[in-house]
Amino acid sequence: MFLESNPDTLRCSERDKQTNGEKPSGEGGDLSPLRLHHDGGVLGWTVPLMLHQPMKTSQKQTNKQTNKQTNKQSRGSSSCRFLDVLAARKDPAGLSGEVLIDGAPQPPNFKCLSGYVVQDDVVMGTLTVRENFSFSAALRLPSSISQKEKEEKVNRLIQELGLTKVADSKVGTQLIRGISGGERKRTNIGMELIIDPSVLFLDEPTTGLDASTANSVLLLLKRMASHGRTIILSIHQPRYAIYRLFDSLTLLVNGKQVYHGPAQTALDYFADIGYTCEPHNNPADFFLDVINGDSTAVAFSSADKDDADAVSTSRRGIEDNLVQEYRSSSHYKQTKAELGGCRSTGSQRIVMGKETSSRPPSRTITYNTGFFTQFRWVLKRTFRNLMLNPQTSIAQVAVTLFLALVVGAIFFDVQDDRSGLQNRFGALFFITVNQCFSSVSSAELFITERKLFIHEYISGYYRVSVYFLTKILSDIITLRTIPAIIFSCVAYFMIGFKATVDAFFTFMVSVALVAYTATSMTMAISADQSVVAIANIFMTITFVFMMIFAGLLVNLPSIASWLAWLKYFSIPRYGLAALQINEFVGLRICDDRNITVRPPGLICTGEEYLEDQGVDYSPWGLWQNHVALATMTVCFLSIAYLKLRFIKKFT
Repeated sequence: MFLESNPDTLRCSERDKQTNGEKPSGEGGDLSPLRLHHDGGVLGWTVPLMLHQPMKTSQKQTNKQTNKQTNKQSRGSSSCRFLDVLAARKDPAGLSGEVLIDGAPQPPNFKCLSGYVVQDDVVMGTLTVRENFSFSAALRLPSSISQKEKEEKVNRLIQELGLTKVADSKVGTQLIRGISGGERKRTNIGMELIIDPSVLFLDEPTTGLDASTANSVLLLLKRMASHGRTIILSIHQPRYAIYRLFDSLTLLVNGKQVYHGPAQTALDYFADIGYTCEPHNNPADFFLDVINGDSTAVAFSSADKDDADAVSTSRRGIEDNLVQEYRSSSHYKQTKAELGGCRSTGSQRIVMGKETSSRPPSRTITYNTGFFTQFRWVLKRTFRNLMLNPQTSIAQVAVTLFLALVVGAIFFDVQDDRSGLQNRFGALFFITVNQCFSSVSSAELFITERKLFIHEYISGYYRVSVYFLTKILSDIITLRTIPAIIFSCVAYFMIGFKATVDAFFTFMVSVALVAYTATSMTMAISADQSVVAIANIFMTITFVFMMIFAGLLVNLPSIASWLAWLKYFSIPRYGLAALQINEFVGLRICDDRNITVRPPGLICTGEEYLEDQGVDYSPWGLWQNHVALATMTVCFLSIAYLKLRFIKKFT
């Protein structure tokens, strides 16, 4: 990876496909190819880039290039951001210039054509290695490729990555024992190699791995690079066995280039300018120490100077010295000559020190499969993940059954008297509120898989609408509808509600609608959140305020007019009103036919009780609650989709 410090122009060269001679193509742009000779081979991938502020922080950065290209960082995530820029996965806001690939402008859908292995594992842990590869092949390979060919490609990739023994083992989650860290990292790499990309980006592939496993992963990448694939990666504190795999080295300090040349001559270069590496010191650590001003070599280089000069030497002075030394070196002159050669071959839009591009980088996502193919595969994976995830499937049903038994036991066999009236109302209120707070579990629906969704969406696996619909269907069917049916069947008959078929199914529909609406509101709140705890706080506060206007804690007709409008936004109010109408209409709790003078406030029928509560018990009064819940569900789901659609997906 190359950087010219004066114009702040970043050039990244990548190796062509050697297997079939294919070269990437792009649309638009006016930049001509840059061809650099390295180890006797032509580096056909060329990426010039200009940044307004290439390094906005004071973090140092080291880039190494071989058949693999490597960004090595000393602090922070500067190299990760630079990697995102090259991979077209960074928000283009604040960036200018163009990225060339083999002399052609970078395609708008470059992120869908290249592979990108993120630092955190983004594979479905409940699926096996083979199932994850099959999912990637089904969605990222063109529909013109037969299923048999896709399966053959998956089997061949498993063999190449050395995953044959664990091919049918689950990757693993916090609750499911899975494969080892090195095998998991190779699985992540395999997910990207399915499309056979000419260039593969990796963000710190050795993170979380021990020294031996990290070395084996880098050796695997080295073998892939030797077969014609370009590997660009950022790495943290590489051991010497890994460092020696790199052929070319580029050092950056505050966005300025302080060295670019062969990795094997880097130590000699620094020795010539006064920074000598101590014996047995790791060269990679030595370079970072020098550019950070922390190396003992800095003190050694100043040993012959006055003490006052040594004290006054600052890191900024060391940085300036490194930059000036490099600009007067033969390596810098060679880099400028190569850039000049690029301009002479026709590059008109990048001028030394100036950026004249009038069009910002585009970010287009293309898909190799249609909507229904994506929907089928994502829905299949989602349901399989739910079935194999006990805390979200079995536990939900078990808790629902337990609560139904508890409620049924507390309110068991209510009587048709005044105490029975109170018990019925209390049971209905508890059921409604329980459905609301049970939906809080759906807050994790989009939060826990945020990184997986963003990575797969940007890589062109599926559309946002596909992911959203599959999540909604899987959550509604498995975690809302089935528990609502189980709860209704158990609690309804244990409590002794109205024993008619239509009343039972009306009860079940009302309970399910409350669950749907509360779940959709939870999704709308949590769709753009990144922390589950914060989303839970927002939802809990919202449900508590809704409970106040449900009709139990306060008599709704007595609320002041300037606050009464809040009741129309209460989910429990609509659910409780529907359940009350369904249960109390036709209910008699006392016989007043022999009473000549009725005492004031005596309630003998369910209708009288509903009138006292301000509930419209007409046929439309019942169904208007269902219509309101359905309308709120649609509105909340629309908000959730829009949040998911426009959520920040680039770094």
